[in-house]
Amino acid sequence: MQPPLTGARLVERMTERERAIAARVESVLPELRAHAEACDFEGEFHRPHLKTLREAGLLGIIVPESYGGLGGGLRDLTAAVYAMGTACASTALAYFFHCSSASRGLLPLEALEAGLFDADEAPIVRAFAEKLLRKMGSEGRWLANFASESGKSSGSAITISTEAKPVDGGWLLNGVKSFGCSTGVADEYLVTAKLAGTTTIDGLCLFFVGRDAPGVRERAKWDALGMRATATHGLILEDVFVAAEDALAIPGAFVNMMKMSRGSFVGNQLAVVAIYLGVAQRVYDYAMHHLTGLTFEDTGRSIVAESAFHQQLIGQMTVDLETAFLWARRQLELETSEPPVLPKARVVQQWRMCKAEACERSFAVATAAPRPAARVTPATAA
Repeated sequence: MQPPLTGARLVERMTERERAIAARVESVLPELRAHAEACDFEGEFHRPHLKTLREAGLLGIIVPESYGGLGGGLRDLTAAVYAMGTACASTALAYFFHCSSASRGLLPLEALEAGLFDADEAPIVRAFAEKLLRKMGSEGRWLANFASESGKSSGSAITISTEAKPVDGGWLLNGVKSFGCSTGVADEYLVTAKLAGTTTIDGLCLFFVGRDAPGVRERAKWDALGMRATATHGLILEDVFVAAEDALAIPGAFVNMMKMSRGSFVGNQLAVVAIYLGVAQRVYDYAMHHLTGLTFEDTGRSIVAESAFHQQLIGQMTVDLETAFLWARRQLELETSEPPVLPKARVVQQWRMCKAEACERSFAVATAAPRPAARVTPATAA
């Protein structure tokens, strides 16, 4: 009998191929779990985790085998970050943002197959997409994906302020990126910027930026709430030069990419929900272990067996957790089924409801769970 896989709790009816990938994920969970409390206490990403994930071959989990990856898809990524979320949510979130970079390689290739680029554009698009996938796959590089930024405008949900200006041999980037896990940790940054002078989504372009490139600075570190060890403090870009071969700076290329996504924006966003589900699962398991172990001092009988309050508490936590699972599984079906079950507009609508409901239910599990009598930290333990 095959050993149980954590990811199979969320992603049901795994194929043998999916189970093989999930087994790789399972192999790293003890190491992630061993450092989770210290990472959270210190608010610092545990850099050795990069080596752990790289040696397990997981940096290219959704990269095709032809580029050195594992050839997985959204089901594999969702199962992976859910499982990691039960061990160390901070690492799971940083890993998700690394994996999200893959869509900037996969979707352009799909757009090429769909004939969305002309003969002059196609070689540039292919070269950039394949370079990205090789970085994540055969080269095993950790990428930090930076799109969000602090400068907001009425159109910031679509357009951004970081700007790329053409110069001899490439581009100069200027702007501030407010969020994108693995600042100062990743091997390389994938930065979204707009072409100078553009005001619409057609101006969005992609650039590879070296972590230590001249003009790249980390923003001031901040004491985050929740997932504290993700290195989310962002970047400051001041006249950062990017060579032409490290840019996908074709007007409209980003729009063509998004047309190929099954879900919202550029896809894979469901995996974020899976992280919160993983956290909720860990909290639930702890609560059940704690509550079912409570006994009356005089009789030794189970308190839960005779306490309507505790039974109600467990029942509500169970309902909330299972409801979150149902929303996530339904969305996973909508974004992976062949042929598609619903048109894209409906899938995006469902995604918005899924994200809200699944996260709210996961939060409800966390707030209902009993707290330990005292928190032992690495500092107090010493």
